[in-house]
Amino acid sequence: MNAVDFRPDPQPLFAGWRIARFARLGSTNDEARRAALAGDPGRLWIVADEQVHGRGRKGRFWSSPPGNLYASALVVDPCPPAIAPQIGFVAGVALAQAIADLGGAGFGLKWPNDLVWRGAKVAGMLVEGVATSDRRLACVVGVGVNCASAPSGLDYPAAALNDALGRPVAAEALFIRLATRFHEALGLWARGQGFAAVRSLWLASAAGLGGPIRVADPRGEREGAFEGLDEGGRLLLRTAAGVETVEAADLYLATTAAQR
Repeated sequence: MNAVDFRPDPQPLFAGWRIARFARLGSTNDEARRAALAGDPGRLWIVADEQVHGRGRKGRFWSSPPGNLYASALVVDPCPPAIAPQIGFVAGVALAQAIADLGGAGFGLKWPNDLVWRGAKVAGMLVEGVATSDRRLACVVGVGVNCASAPSGLDYPAAALNDALGRPVAAEALFIRLATRFHEALGLWARGQGFAAVRSLWLASAAGLGGPIRVADPRGEREGAFEGLDEGGRLLLRTAAGVETVEAADLYLATTAAQR
């Protein structure tokens, strides 16, 4: 078993949410997935001080030393499966609001799943789905935040939250704000019925909105202007040929061409 200091009876948090803490895990997302397959009813946060196999989108390695925040929320039957990717925007709004609660300014949400500060990546989010034994949808929403330290030597710039705020903020303090804001954002989202409101909040914090961007997907690379999001959360890219809807891609902002 790759979990250390496992507490088999998750502690109550608020509003039916529970939290299971670990000193060290392979991945908080993997642990939340195991909980879903074991029949956990959801409203569960998995939090680890350190991850040894942390990952981001497309299986990219996520450096996970102690001092940063590694947390995954398990939500069972959150919405119809077709709109489950919207929960990533719910998480983004919650994270941006949590950091604002701590005095953060100048942060932006970068489509589809990052939080940046001055063009450098501070946090990433990873949403994964799993079918439970009774064929319900379970969503695992992973959030990794560079609180005390940020990795170096990457092919994109990264920054630590403490440096951006100009003062130290413990991962636990950020987690409590994140859990609260995520609960609120889920309520606003209302299983997808309130996505327009979530989309509006996300766009209010969007990095690069209206400016030049580059996207890369299996179709290749294209440049244009970040026009916004459509009603389902897909990126709108304006080019000389018109407005293109982008389902999934890596996004590069003009000021940080290597960022992903």
